[in-house]
Amino acid sequence: MAPLPNSRTEPDGSAVIRVLSYNIRSMRDDTAALARVITACHPDLVLLQEAPRFFRWRKKLSRLARASNLVTLTGGATAAGPAILCNLRATVERTEDVLLPLTPGLHRRGFATAVVRFGGARLGVLSCHLSLQRDERHDQGGMLLDRLAALGVEHAIAGGDLNERPGGRTFVRLAENFQDCWATAPWGSEYTSTPADPHQRIDAIFATKGVEVLGCGVPLGHPGVTETDLRAATDHLPVLAALRVPATA
Repeated sequence: MAPLPNSRTEPDGSAVIRVLSYNIRSMRDDTAALARVITACHPDLVLLQEAPRFFRWRKKLSRLARASNLVTLTGGATAAGPAILCNLRATVERTEDVLLPLTPGLHRRGFATAVVRFGGARLGVLSCHLSLQRDERHDQGGMLLDRLAALGVEHAIAGGDLNERPGGRTFVRLAENFQDCWATAPWGSEYTSTPADPHQRIDAIFATKGVEVLGCGVPLGHPGVTETDLRAATDHLPVLAALRVPATA
């Protein structure tokens, strides 16, 4: 497997960044293994799902960020689970956590969002964990599109646990509006669930059309990422993408 490009800022102000999307199951598993996986991927941004939401959740999320050489950008309980971590290469313009309408009897869902800069590149970012219920999930897909548009940026990415395979109507809805990064430039492995028996892709990273996808997939075989750690860290496999974001005019 060819390595993904390293993060860098180009002379024209564009930025190559690494983005990791990861459902961490409230850090109920082996958090040392989780931190090792994240660290080995050298991400500039980490889009988390099922971040800690209850007792001392901020401290737990901060501990994971510190162990992974990152900082907490936004999200957690204030977004009903999605969160964003970043490295110090990112300049943060603004953040907003969004709670979605609650359907009685179902889990509360939300988005963690931010606008950041890397060099001369300005980027909207959204982390999501969509509903298990088909109709609600489709509605949330529409809200995701609206929320990214409301960020008011030319280039944006969204990543998360979609609870749906690529043929599903919500997945298709997103892929019609954005680049499905795995489908655009497949790298590594495809399936994200489950670590013990990978057989379906329900986690994904999407990017607006102007972002160049250099590679995207599950980092099996990536230096420093072991199958033992992937199985111990959580009940999903992560998705890692390398993207080139153009400089903002």
